[in-house]
Amino acid sequence: MQRWHYAIAAGLASAIVATPLAARQATEVPRIDSRGGQHALIVDGAPFLVLGAQTNNSANYAAMLSQVWPIVTAMHANTTEIPIAWEQVEPVEGQFDFSFLDILLKEARAHDQRLILLWFATWKNTSPNYAPAWVKLDNRRFPRMTNDKGETHYALSPHHRSTLEADKKAFVKLMEYLRDHDRQNTVIMVQPENEVGVYGTVRDFSPAAQKLFDGPVPAPLLRRYEKQPGTWSAVFGADADEYFNTWHIAAFIDEIAAAGKAVKPLPMYTNAALAAAFGRQKAGSYASGGPVHHVIDVWKAAAPHIDFVAPDIYSRDHAAWMEYLRFYDRPDNALMIPEVGNDAEFARYFYPAIGRGAIGYAPFGMDATGYFNHPLGARDLGPETMELLTRPYRVFAPMQREWARLALAGKTWGAAEPTDPKAEHTQVMELGKYRATATFGQWQFGTDKPTGNPKPTGGIAIAELGPDEYLVTGFDTRVAFSLTNPGPQESMLYVRVEEGRYHDGEWQFLRVWNGDQTDYGLNFTDRDMVLRVKLGSYRGNPVIPVGNPN
Repeated sequence: MQRWHYAIAAGLASAIVATPLAARQATEVPRIDSRGGQHALIVDGAPFLVLGAQTNNSANYAAMLSQVWPIVTAMHANTTEIPIAWEQVEPVEGQFDFSFLDILLKEARAHDQRLILLWFATWKNTSPNYAPAWVKLDNRRFPRMTNDKGETHYALSPHHRSTLEADKKAFVKLMEYLRDHDRQNTVIMVQPENEVGVYGTVRDFSPAAQKLFDGPVPAPLLRRYEKQPGTWSAVFGADADEYFNTWHIAAFIDEIAAAGKAVKPLPMYTNAALAAAFGRQKAGSYASGGPVHHVIDVWKAAAPHIDFVAPDIYSRDHAAWMEYLRFYDRPDNALMIPEVGNDAEFARYFYPAIGRGAIGYAPFGMDATGYFNHPLGARDLGPETMELLTRPYRVFAPMQREWARLALAGKTWGAAEPTDPKAEHTQVMELGKYRATATFGQWQFGTDKPTGNPKPTGGIAIAELGPDEYLVTGFDTRVAFSLTNPGPQESMLYVRVEEGRYHDGEWQFLRVWNGDQTDYGLNFTDRDMVLRVKLGSYRGNPVIPVGNPN
C-alpha cells in the first residue's frame, strides 16, 4: 500500500506546514474557530484535523519517548497526546522542573509531531494520584471530599482555595514555559486535569461544602437554565447534588484555565469519563461532577474558558457511540474524541466522528511500552490491529487540512459499520439533494443482501466539494448514491468518478472509475482509495400513448 506525504493547505498555510517543525519560526497561537455552529481547530492559520495518538499514562518520561515515536510514526499520526504530571514538574513545593518538557518539545519537532499536553494534577481519573506527595499527603491543607456518611473520600475537594491556588500556580508555570520555549506552537492544545469528578459519592458533604450547598445557586447557572433564585435543592430538586458538584469542579478548572490562557491562550478542553448513553445511572456510579452529557450546560455556565468538553469513548456498542457523538456535537461545543479504545473494532468509528465535523480523534495506549488496558482496549498492538488503526490516518494525512476546511463549512458526513441488529448492516446519510447508502458485507455487484463484514471494520466518509460533487473515502464499505426526491422519470448518474489523492493542497488525478466500478455502486475495499464523485441526473422521454395524433 502507498504511504502518502502529509497534507498541506494551499497558499501561505501550505508553505508553513511543509516546513519541518524543528525549523519553524514563531506562528500565531492555535485557536478554535466557530462559524454557524461548526468548528475548526486553527493551527498555523488554517484548519487542522488532529490525527492523534495518546500514549499510556506512564510514557511521560524522557527514557520512554524512544518507545513512543515509532508507534506514532507508523500510525501516520500528526499529533501526540501525552501527560505532564504535577508531581513531575513540582516535586518539591516551589521548585519547578521542566526538563522532560524541554526534551519532549525537541523530540516532537524532530519527529514532525504536534503535541496536546494532558495536565494530570488535582484530578486524574477523578483521583489525586498525580499530585505531588506534599499535596496528597497533607489532607489538612488540601482536604479530601467527605461522603454522605461523614467518611473521608479519596478525591480532593474542589471547595478549598489552598488546593486551587497550588494547582493553578504550577499550571501557570507550565504555560509560562510554553510561552517562552515553544513559540512555533508545537503544543497546539492543553487539557487541564483529566476525567474529573468523583465515584462513590455524588458530591462533597463536608461542613464547608454543605454551607455552600445551602446557599444560593450562582447567577450564571440560573440564567443558563432560566431559573429563579434559590438554594440548590429548591432550584434543581433531585439533580441538585450533582449540579452542585459539577458547578464547583468546573469553576475550579475554569479558574486554572483562565490563568493559563492569560499567559498563552492555547485552546483548552476537559475530557469526560462517560455516563451511560441510554437511561440515567445512579449518582455515584459514574464520575459525578465531570462533563458527562446531561450536565454539559452546567459546564458551559461554570467554565467559559474551557473551549469544549469531550468524550473519552470506550464503549464497543455502535448505538451508544452514535449517541455520544450526538451529545457532544453541539453548536456551542466543538466535537473531539481525545481518547478512544485502541482495539481493532474501534478504528471504524473514526468515520462517523469526522463525518460529524470532529476536530480530532486519538486512540489511547499508542506506544511500545508493553502496557495494554484490555478489556477497554486491545490485548496487544499486533499487525492486524495496527493496520486497522493506521489506515484511516494514512488516507487522511495528505488531506487533513482540506477535510478540516470542509468540516468547518458543515459539509461532511460519515458512517461506521453497525453491530445493532436493527441497522441491518446499512447506514443512510442524507446529503440534501442526494442520499448515500452505505452497506457492509456485500459482493461488489451489490445484488446480495448485506450481511456485515466478518469483523466490523467498515467505515465511510463523505464531504461536499461543490454542487453535485463529493469527496468520498473509506474501507470495507459499499456506497451507492441516489436522488433524495427524484422527479418524474428522473434518474441519477455518475457524471465522473476520479480516483486520486491530495498533495500540497492540490488534487492529483490517478484514474477514472467507470463501467463495472460504477454501474453497481462504489466499492471501498482494503485498499487506500479517495474518490471525487460528480453526480447528475437525466429525465426519460415522455411516453406518448399509441394512437395519440399529437
